[in-house]
Amino acid sequence: MDMEFELDGITYPIVVERKAFQKNTYIRVKKDMCIHVTTGKLTSNRFIMNMIKENKDKIKDMIVLQKKKKDNNTGFFYLGKQYEIEYINENKCYIDGDKVYLGRDYDIYDFYKKEAKKLFLERLEYHYDNYSRKIPHPTLRIRKMTTRWGVCNIKTHVITLNLELMKRDIEYLDYVIVHELTHLVHGDHSSEFWDVVGENMPNYKKYRKEMKVF
Repeated sequence: MDMEFELDGITYPIVVERKAFQKNTYIRVKKDMCIHVTTGKLTSNRFIMNMIKENKDKIKDMIVLQKKKKDNNTGFFYLGKQYEIEYINENKCYIDGDKVYLGRDYDIYDFYKKEAKKLFLERLEYHYDNYSRKIPHPTLRIRKMTTRWGVCNIKTHVITLNLELMKRDIEYLDYVIVHELTHLVHGDHSSEFWDVVGENMPNYKKYRKEMKVF
């Protein structure tokens, strides 16, 4: 049967995913604003509803976070600033003042890609040149990713940066670059890893926390 949960006067659908070898039950609120529950095959709906009720405050926080993420991704953003969109009859995109002039069929990621090729490489080289440890020189790749801001292949020394970073202030790009460069020192996220991140960006915790609303 369909399941729902009412919170502060709003009804949220509950989507349950049952897995054969799942031992624990996990609750998430995703972009679709549904309450997603991952649990075992034999978990009853009654157990799920009770768990949701017991965790309603946490669910409320997850809903607030998803709403913030939606606000931060609605419209046109470039390097941390939101621009009013003015649609034009040309197949291009350019910024003038507080507006972005955008062709209706133009893929804005073509604009981001063009800008990112220069900016991302400049920032990567800057942080590599000023890095506190001796590391191999990395190769840059850029692509749009949905779940990660950056990826470092420690074998090939390739650092991939998320094109979505073009929407954010440069300080967040810098944090991601320092993070990925540090994987050339430590492949995991151990305390030693974070110590080295801190050597190169003492206030990294601020950016790491703030990026959760993107």
